[in-house]
Amino acid sequence: MKVTLPALDTCESSFTPLVVLELAQDVKKETKEWLKNRIVSKKEDGGAQLLFRPLLNKYEKETLENENLYLVGASKITLLLGAEAMGLVKECNDNTMRAFTYGTRHNFKDYDDDNDDFLTMAECQFIIKHELENLRARDEKMIPGYPQAKLYPGKSLLRRLLTSGIVIQVFPLHDNEALKKLEDSWYTRFTLKYQPLDCIRGYFGETIALYFGFLEYFTVALIPMAVIGLPYYLFVWEDYDKYVIFASFNLIWSTVILEVWKRGCANMTYRWGTLVMKRQFEEPRPGFHGVLGINPITGREEPLYPSYKRQLRIYLVSLPFVCLCLYFSLYVMMIYFDMEAWALSLHENSGSEWTSVLLYVPSIIYAIVIEIMNRLYRYAAEFLTSWENHRLESAYQNHLILKVLVGTFDDYLELFLQFGYVSLFSCVYPLAAAFAVLNNFTEVNSDALKMCRVLKRPFAEPSANIGVWQLAFETMSVISVVTNCALIGMSPQVNALFPESKLDLILIVVAVEHALLALKFILAFAIPDKPRHIQMKLARLEFESLEALKHQQMKFMAQNLKEESQESSKKEEA
Repeated sequence: MKVTLPALDTCESSFTPLVVLELAQDVKKETKEWLKNRIVSKKEDGGAQLLFRPLLNKYEKETLENENLYLVGASKITLLLGAEAMGLVKECNDNTMRAFTYGTRHNFKDYDDDNDDFLTMAECQFIIKHELENLRARDEKMIPGYPQAKLYPGKSLLRRLLTSGIVIQVFPLHDNEALKKLEDSWYTRFTLKYQPLDCIRGYFGETIALYFGFLEYFTVALIPMAVIGLPYYLFVWEDYDKYVIFASFNLIWSTVILEVWKRGCANMTYRWGTLVMKRQFEEPRPGFHGVLGINPITGREEPLYPSYKRQLRIYLVSLPFVCLCLYFSLYVMMIYFDMEAWALSLHENSGSEWTSVLLYVPSIIYAIVIEIMNRLYRYAAEFLTSWENHRLESAYQNHLILKVLVGTFDDYLELFLQFGYVSLFSCVYPLAAAFAVLNNFTEVNSDALKMCRVLKRPFAEPSANIGVWQLAFETMSVISVVTNCALIGMSPQVNALFPESKLDLILIVVAVEHALLALKFILAFAIPDKPRHIQMKLARLEFESLEALKHQQMKFMAQNLKEESQESSKKEEA
């Protein structure tokens, strides 16, 4: 039996607020009334069926003056049905992970009709964000009170309100008591211990928890390189036989740690339920637009946009633009080298004080130009990625990261650069790993402090892995093979072995590089991405899903046969 929300859900005068919606100061009254009606209206009427009220003063009696802050919440049944609609996966009483359904809610572990802690606060806020983002225009041609803010069927109302400046921001509220408990177990006491990743996930969501999990894992993985690199730096710096051994170990290390991380990540995300989530059924992102229609897979009403149009935009516009920008950046770099050579030549010829100052001018100009170019390119990359019209938020972020190598949580970039320094150049400077370990021990605590006390709380986002950053790290490890082989080939000791023919040296270096690449890919293939027990559980879930589908089809066919036999009986009687 299909469960529907009761009408009284949106009429509760007192509720636990989860999300804040801030409007501009001069928003018209008719716009506020229209927005409120769309938020609290029933689903069948195009609303979100949430709870909504203005922020009151500390006595909870009257609205704060000169404030346009509104609180958004939801009833328990709204949140549970939202969890079902979004495909959230929870642990059952038989210790398996299954997509939550309201009809079978009593089969899930820790569920109780009198317990409001079945869904984490982060999950509740994510559900409310999802409902707000999927408020879409129906018959409206414009936002009431703002004729210039045009609407068309299927357009995300929240996105239009944000771009029109009517809504300033939407953000989740903190829970001071839960935050204090998290801080006490996380970073307030500086001790060498593992981070409370499950607690971080419960408060901030899977994406943030995976970042801190990867930061912790990467720091521990750097310790062997740091321990080996220290004596190499102190005692055997000129011993190139051991230098080659260190480079070879570096290559194996960079492959193994990434493969082992994927296994650990699969363990965590299975426990959290995101590894099992069906991302193909994910709701479209707010910026996704198209003709309003019915999704043939889910049967839900949503904007539809042909994928071939998106591919044409990517390959005919975005890709050539990125290549053109890359060429332009290399051209600017060549100009910088020419300017630096000119300044150096001028200084060598005259040797005056002003020419010594002039030596710094090319670098200053280049730094300013690069900063301007980076800002312009970032804006262009965001515009193009939005224009490509990706249906899912994950696809949007992946394409944005591929363009500019920065994502939703920019601190991955710092870890990526650390991995690059260690994998590319640690055989030249073995202390790179040791300094990275020291940096990351403080990074864990400083990032935790930022998340809890400095930055605005982000909305939780379900994630099964670190996304396209995994591909970036793996690509860097492949590049490190080429770089390390080239560094070894350029060493004086190796060159001394081939005093007459450099071609033989090049061929041997290329052969060694191919052999190491082959070893790298064999290791990657030999280490499964998911542990055996996780593979078995996923296969079991897939089998049960197919069995349930077959059972449903058999039931449907039996019902049809029964109806056909009844119709034929009636015809015979007639």
